Amino acid sequence: MTAPPGQPGPAPAGLGAGYWRMFAADSVSSIGTVVSTLAIQFLLIDTLQADEQAIGLVRAAQWAPYLVFGLLAGVIAERVRRKPLLVAADLLGMTIFGAIGLLALAGRLTVPIVAGLVFVFGAVTCVSVAAYQSYVPRLVPERALPDAFARLEQMGQVVGSVGPVAAGSLVRFLSAPIAVLVDALSYAVSAVVIATIRTPEPPIVRGESRHLVAELREGARWVYRHETLRPYAFWLHSWFVGRAMVMTVLVFYANQELHLDALTVGLILAAAGVSGVVAAGVAPRLGRRFGVGRVITTVEWVSPLWPVLVVLAQPGPWGVAVLVVAMLLDGLTAMSASLMMTYRTAVTPDRLRARMNATIRTFNWGGLAIASFVSGWVASMWGSRVAMLAGAAILLVATAYLRRSAFRAAVLPVAV
Repeated sequence: MTAPPGQPGPAPAGLGAGYWRMFAADSVSSIGTVVSTLAIQFLLIDTLQADEQAIGLVRAAQWAPYLVFGLLAGVIAERVRRKPLLVAADLLGMTIFGAIGLLALAGRLTVPIVAGLVFVFGAVTCVSVAAYQSYVPRLVPERALPDAFARLEQMGQVVGSVGPVAAGSLVRFLSAPIAVLVDALSYAVSAVVIATIRTPEPPIVRGESRHLVAELREGARWVYRHETLRPYAFWLHSWFVGRAMVMTVLVFYANQELHLDALTVGLILAAAGVSGVVAAGVAPRLGRRFGVGRVITTVEWVSPLWPVLVVLAQPGPWGVAVLVVAMLLDGLTAMSASLMMTYRTAVTPDRLRARMNATIRTFNWGGLAIASFVSGWVASMWGSRVAMLAGAAILLVATAYLRRSAFRAAVLPVAV
């Protein structure tokens, strides 16, 4: 049974101490991740003299593990307890980014080494993200899911506004390797905080009939035979491809063609976090009132718009202003991000959630890996603007498809 789009659902329940510890851990590691994401790009550009193709290769390497291990990640996450898995993943993240930072400081880092290390990190992320997304519903009551995911999305947007500025400052006033080491430290802190969560997890069901291929098939069948999850998943896969075409070359474009330094780029990227905080904050209320499908299919029209503004930017103050407006528009998609996680979690049984998330993530980030490589190649052949316009075209087609699909009528279950 579902709540009508115009009728609010029940008041949300409390979130609990376990959730807030998870929130704190995710906040710290997310800041580090945003810092290292920008820092590694400047490390590649300034220290290793990488071109667009090399940047695309490194970005593709980070997400390529999803093409190999993505579907397995959900099965693995459902066969073990989630908390120890998340702690182990954070410790591995600390080790990997610590190695990148130290090798860079020692002058021993190369593009292939960066690609290899981020590939290993991507493999770790495959499993940890599947566990994380299905761990949150175990920390909060079902009715609190919209607010739980909305707060996480708000936090992500705050991090998105603070992290790039911090990254740009660290790169400019210290160095890119130091900024990467900050990310390594953030993973260590996150591991310690998650380890203190005391919320009990349900026992692992170990039936005799559990079969790897059957479990993979069941997770995929749930997503791609569901009336509303199917079009949502197809749209989201395309969205990741289109966005990757833009984001892979965005920093290179801003630095090399618009002549902006790391701090300025960080400040521009931070604008998305500012509007994103507001968008994520109003998402639960709008989702309950109008229906998640209507809200998402409306707000996502900004996805193909902001890359076009980026392409139109020219060197100078007006170009910076155009980029800021573009990032403010991009931040509005945070409204759909929290609603998407809430909806797909709410309509999926707990025993399938890790596999559902892993199935969707596999094709999202697998597509991102391929698109990142293609974007770097296109940019090296015809320029960054062509690569970003191709991404905008993909986003436009994907949004139009979602708008005409059954997902437009999607609403949250009454219990949520």
